[in-house]
Amino acid sequence: MLRLRTLVIATSIALAACSQQSNEQASQPAPASTAPAKASTAAAAPAVEVSAVNPFLEPSTLPFQAPPFDKIKDGDYQPAFEEGMKQQLVEINQIADNPDAPTFENTFIPMEKSGRLMQRVMQAFNAVSGANTNDTLQKVQEEEAPKLAEHQDAIVMNSKLFARIETIYNQRDSLKLDPESKRLVEVTYKNFVRGGAKLSEADKAKLKDLNKEESTLSTQFTNKLLAATKAGALVVDDKAKLDGLSDGDIAAAVEAAKARKLDGKWVIPLQNTTQQPALQNLNDRATREQLFKNSWDRAEKGDANDTRDMIARIAQIRAEQAKLLGFSSYAAWKLEDQMAKTPEAAITFMDKLAPAATARAEREAKDIQDVIDQQKGGFKVEAWDWNHYSEMVRKAKYDLDESQIKPYFELDNVLQNGVFYAANQLYGLTFKERKDIPVWQPDVRVFEVFDKDGTSMALFYCDYFKRDNKNGGAWMSNLVDQSKLLGTKPVIFNVANFPKPAAGQPALLSFDDVITMFHEFGHGLHGIFANTQYPSLSGAATARDFVEFPSQFNEHWATDPKIFANYAKNYKTGEPMPAELVEKIKKAKTFNKGYDMTELVGAALLDMSWHSLGADVPKQDPDKFEMDALTKAKINLSYVPPRYRSSYFQHIWGNGYAAGYYAYLWTEMLADDAFQGFVDKGGLTRENGDRFRAMILSQGNTQDLATMYKNWRGKDPSIEPMLLNRGLKEAPQKK
Repeated sequence: MLRLRTLVIATSIALAACSQQSNEQASQPAPASTAPAKASTAAAAPAVEVSAVNPFLEPSTLPFQAPPFDKIKDGDYQPAFEEGMKQQLVEINQIADNPDAPTFENTFIPMEKSGRLMQRVMQAFNAVSGANTNDTLQKVQEEEAPKLAEHQDAIVMNSKLFARIETIYNQRDSLKLDPESKRLVEVTYKNFVRGGAKLSEADKAKLKDLNKEESTLSTQFTNKLLAATKAGALVVDDKAKLDGLSDGDIAAAVEAAKARKLDGKWVIPLQNTTQQPALQNLNDRATREQLFKNSWDRAEKGDANDTRDMIARIAQIRAEQAKLLGFSSYAAWKLEDQMAKTPEAAITFMDKLAPAATARAEREAKDIQDVIDQQKGGFKVEAWDWNHYSEMVRKAKYDLDESQIKPYFELDNVLQNGVFYAANQLYGLTFKERKDIPVWQPDVRVFEVFDKDGTSMALFYCDYFKRDNKNGGAWMSNLVDQSKLLGTKPVIFNVANFPKPAAGQPALLSFDDVITMFHEFGHGLHGIFANTQYPSLSGAATARDFVEFPSQFNEHWATDPKIFANYAKNYKTGEPMPAELVEKIKKAKTFNKGYDMTELVGAALLDMSWHSLGADVPKQDPDKFEMDALTKAKINLSYVPPRYRSSYFQHIWGNGYAAGYYAYLWTEMLADDAFQGFVDKGGLTRENGDRFRAMILSQGNTQDLATMYKNWRGKDPSIEPMLLNRGLKEAPQKK
């Protein structure tokens, strides 16, 4: 997952509150007023004075301007935010008040250069607050979120500034701008309009209030969910209940208990998704059920961490925002600048997937029920049984056991000889670990990235192990954006939540974890290869239903025979995975895909349902709404719950994927079609990699994305490779 910036300082990408990095906004004209932008009350009169020794005040002197995490203290963030807002509003007002006629050079260039202090603090804070938060940082988040929303609105709704932008936009065809500069004008103009720049002053005031409230609630949701997820961990006081877990898993459960001062017990922390990894191996059905219910009800306990009332209000706010901006729903507003363009197009696309996915899931459920009946279980399969018995089905059908393959996927080996090796074979990249770059937590590692000619081009950080103070899931983001205008090179990071082994034990991954590493590094490559003039268009600053394309495309290389053979080696002996085991993995490629696709489509349709509500619809009961939405979509299988329940759907309430979770499915289509394009031209070759880098990965948002894809592929994307690759359609028999 790409992690979206809560505020992209280059004002041409003003963002709604989101917590996983890229861009968005909204639309409609009105005469520009001459009133100057007013700073937020916080920005005009900072509540916290910034110290002269605050490490954010000047650009970092570290390589690539990497943040000096060894010098940054928790108390440095808030004053730097306050000073950054103050400085940027001065810069913006200077642009808006310029008495000279508006030109690209005196308007867009200084806008792109504005807010450097804000950018430095925002990117470092997003990294630490997402991956290594604490009470102090959460307090800063909650206090600054509404101020940042207000600050953003002060820029986007600055009438004098927008008048200059609109003048240049209207003249863009006659200004002889280069293609990237023209694209910047168009993207900036649309973002400002989508952010309310053309509203009346009265409606601007209403939208500002809604933006501020949404930002506050979204931040509170994230913090409540983190606490709810921590509190929802399964605490076990009888080791017998953990029968089926490996010695390593039990040792990790002991360590997790000790960390919570629960000596003599075992703790299984929750991951962000509905299903939990331990469900696969736990033999005791009552323990499985309890672990599943802890996950399912984590944010619905009627306590301080219950999120239901909050998300119902966020949905209302978003519908009201959309109505002010002239749209029937939040989804209609948000999809206007996406590849799909409309909610109807996204739903039509998902409707093509849902019947095939549920039909396959039902067949898979029958296989599972057969195993239960053969064992005289005496019960019908439930959601907490699925992973446990599907693993038995896999063993029976494919003679494949997850415990057989984990010893071949040691984390560092997968990283260096899998993820990095694929990047070397495709693009010529090499990597060197840096021990001298400060990090936010001791588990974090840093690598310098070198181009095919040996040129140093980026830094890459990876933070892979789960912590209670880390948000769930996996993501990529930037600590420094690439920009020729600013003279900056990319500093990228990946975060995941793999179980941390007990001291002295190897970090052995599931194959799903391996895919996650390749996925997030695909986002990383999108950032590393960024080669644009303007920071606003750089790297992964693209539409949501394009941004997951490079990451999902990169997943394919995990199973390329040459790449796989280079990293799938036993951590004890160094021996490659036996050919017969490799063949089993290949045969099991589409195993459980009905379940996987159904839970994903269910979550995406749930997201679209929430964000298709009109402003006149009363506040919803989340549990009833969820059940009704899934039933209406005919995807309400009791044993296949959605990947995320509404009450813990961080992607849509806190991470900027609102009305955009369908993008994972849309970009699977792009990724599978793109991989077929590689296969058609010889697969894993430098020629293919270099062309993909030049025409896709380096381009950021400098072109219309559908056109960019078609120019590279030679045709529009087809859904056929996706249906075949995901096991939703049988491949034609070769004659």
